[in-house]
Amino acid sequence: MNVERIVTLKKNQKEFFYSGKTKPYEFRVEQLKRLDGAIRAHETEILVALKEDLKKSEAEAYVSEIAFLYEEIKFAIKNLKKWMKPKRVSTPLTQWPGRSYLYCEPLGVVLIIAPWNYPFQLVISPLIGAIAAGNCVVIKPSEISSSTSQLIEQILTKIFAKDYISVVLGGKEISEELLKHSWDHLFFTGGTEVGRKVMMEASKTLTPVTLELGGKSPCIVDSDTDWKVTAKRIVWGKFFNAGQSCVAPDYLLLPKGSTEKFLPLLKITIEEFFTVAPEMSPDYGRIINGNHYERLKKYLEEGNIAIGGKCNDKERFISPTILTETNWDQEVMTQEIFGPILPLMEYDSLEQVISWIQSRPKPLALYFFSNNKEKTREVLNRLSFGGGCINDTLVHLANPKLPFGGVGESGIGSYHGEFSFDAFSHQKSVVKRAFWLDVALRYPPYLNKIKFFRKVMR
Repeated sequence: MNVERIVTLKKNQKEFFYSGKTKPYEFRVEQLKRLDGAIRAHETEILVALKEDLKKSEAEAYVSEIAFLYEEIKFAIKNLKKWMKPKRVSTPLTQWPGRSYLYCEPLGVVLIIAPWNYPFQLVISPLIGAIAAGNCVVIKPSEISSSTSQLIEQILTKIFAKDYISVVLGGKEISEELLKHSWDHLFFTGGTEVGRKVMMEASKTLTPVTLELGGKSPCIVDSDTDWKVTAKRIVWGKFFNAGQSCVAPDYLLLPKGSTEKFLPLLKITIEEFFTVAPEMSPDYGRIINGNHYERLKKYLEEGNIAIGGKCNDKERFISPTILTETNWDQEVMTQEIFGPILPLMEYDSLEQVISWIQSRPKPLALYFFSNNKEKTREVLNRLSFGGGCINDTLVHLANPKLPFGGVGESGIGSYHGEFSFDAFSHQKSVVKRAFWLDVALRYPPYLNKIKFFRKVMR
C-alpha cells in the first residue's frame, strides 16, 4: 500500500466517522453482533489458519483465540449502554447551582498493529474495544502469521465497509509507512524494542498510544507450597503456545536446595501433558519461523539442559526445556525468551528475590506460589508488575473485569472489558450551570475580594 492509498483510506474513514454513524448505541451493538457471527461462521477456517501458522492444537486455539473473544463480545454488549452513559460526579460548592459530568466519546480513526503469537485474538480483542467505543479502525496484522492475517482480511472485509474498518496487509515497510501518519490513537502489541520505535514514531505526530509489550516475567516459588500443583500450573503456563506468550513465566526462582526435588515433578508433568515424545503430541505447538527458532536454539547453549533440549530444524520444534546453572549475565536471563525454554535459579531469601526483580525493568506479569499470606503480601506490596497470579499462571487474562497491560518498560495503558472501551474513548469533562443564580463576586473588579476567595476556597 503506497502513501496515497493510506492518505485516501484515512480521509475516507475520517468522513465516515464525522458522519456520526459510529456513535449510536444501536450501531455499535449491531457491529459487535456481526463480528461475533462472523467468528462463529468461520471457526473452522480460523483453527486451520492457526494450525498452519503455529501448529496450535484445536483445543488450545479455541480456548485462547476464539472462546476468549466470544466472552469479550458478550461482556461488551451486555455492559455497553452503561459504559456509554454520561457519569455524574460531585460538583464543588463554588460552582453551585451546577452539575458535573463525564462524557465518553470515541477518539476517531484508530490504528491497531498486532503481533503473530496470538494472531487472531490480538487483532480482534482490541477491535472489540474500538468498535464498542464508536471508532473507525485500520488494522495491520502481522505478516509473520500470514495464514491467519489473510483470513482476518477476508472476514473483516466481508462484514465491514472499508471506510469503517479496514485491514492493511504487508511487511515491515507497511508498518513503517502507517506510523508516519497521525492517528487519533495507536494500539500496538509486540516486543519492547519495537515498542520503543513505535512510540518514537508516534511522538512525531503526537499520536497517543497504548503499548502492550513484554519483558521477563518472573515465576517465584516459596518453600511453603503445594509442589505438585505448582509444577502443573507452571508447566501449563510456560509451554502453552510453545512458550510464545508475552505473559509466560520467563524464568523460575526456587528456594535454595529445592531444585533436586522439583525437577522430577516438572519432568513428570511435562510427560503427562505432552508424552515422552512432545514432537508427536497434538497439543504441543511449533516456533513461528526460522529466525525465532535459531534465536531460541542459541539459548540452549547457556546453562545446563536439565529437561528437554531436543530440536528438529525441519519442523522448528524445540521440546519443553528446563535450564539450570544459569546466571544474570547470560543472554537467556537478559532477553525475553518467548519460547519453550525456562531457566531455573535458586535464591537464599525472599528479600534477595525482591532485590533482584526491583533492579530490573518492571515485568508484564509476575507469578508467586506460596501458602504463606505474609510473604504473599510482601510480594504484592513491594514488587511492581503489570498483572499476575498468586498460585497460578496466565489466568488473570481471562477475567474481563481485570485490566490487562504493563507498567514501565512492559507497556503503557491497558485493555479487556470496560478497560478496552476506555482505551479507545476520551472522557470529556462537562459542567452544566443554571442561569438563575449568578454571583457577582466572581467578576472584576476584584478589589478586596481576595479575602472572600481565601475563605471560600480554603
